[in-house]
Amino acid sequence: MNDTSLTRGARWFRALAGEPSSPAPVWSGTAALGDETAHFFAVVPDPQNRFPRATDNVVGLEQGWKLARAVRKAVADDAQSGTRRPIVAIVDVKSQAYGYREETLGLHLACASAVDAYASARDAGHPVVALIVGPAMSGAFLAHGYQANRIVALDAPGTMVHAMGKEAAARVTRRTVEALEALGETIVPMSYSMASFAKLGLLDELIKGVDADAPSDAQIDQVRQVLRNSIRSARDDVRGLSHRLQSDSAKQNRAASIEVRRRLTEQWDAA
Repeated sequence: MNDTSLTRGARWFRALAGEPSSPAPVWSGTAALGDETAHFFAVVPDPQNRFPRATDNVVGLEQGWKLARAVRKAVADDAQSGTRRPIVAIVDVKSQAYGYREETLGLHLACASAVDAYASARDAGHPVVALIVGPAMSGAFLAHGYQANRIVALDAPGTMVHAMGKEAAARVTRRTVEALEALGETIVPMSYSMASFAKLGLLDELIKGVDADAPSDAQIDQVRQVLRNSIRSARDDVRGLSHRLQSDSAKQNRAASIEVRRRLTEQWDAA
């Protein structure tokens, strides 16, 4: 776990699942998690990737399609054995791989295929848990992690969920990075802190007291326990994502969204 050449996603994959059974850019594997076996997936850097914008830990064309294939293979394998093993998405993704070739060849379709695979796994009865150990940015997080029944994250520097990086957001909003950070203290969705993300009802647990870059064995076991608890909770819940709007935080900070959904449902049912 002290190999500084690895990204956080790669380190945590090895800590929780051991050596991957597939090469970069999408690592996959199975490992014991409590008294059952879980599927683990992570997006890792691929310096040899033929798309120059997709050599880092980002979700590009190959990453999206390979995530979809790996998740669907896990679902198909379990369907044959009659089991519904948990799926853990280890999230450390900087962005989707923007580039002329990526856009022309259908980056949106590749990312959508991964979204659909995770959602299909959840609908099929697999408890899906996203463990955020680094940045979870933009469309990359939508493709890898956001469809999970439960989302948990390390409370550590460098973990964040947002639509874009601070520098880019500052340019778009014509503010300084410092002004943007100050704005995030009063407008929850503008914040880059995981604690603020939790206030939206989208984060099920913020794991404190863990060194994200060099965790001890006890800290790794702590994360494993959180994953086990999340899997158990997901199995006891409905397969959709409605619980994200049911927490006290969501009711307070997403009241307008909840009201819009209520009115749309009312009109849909009346049609």
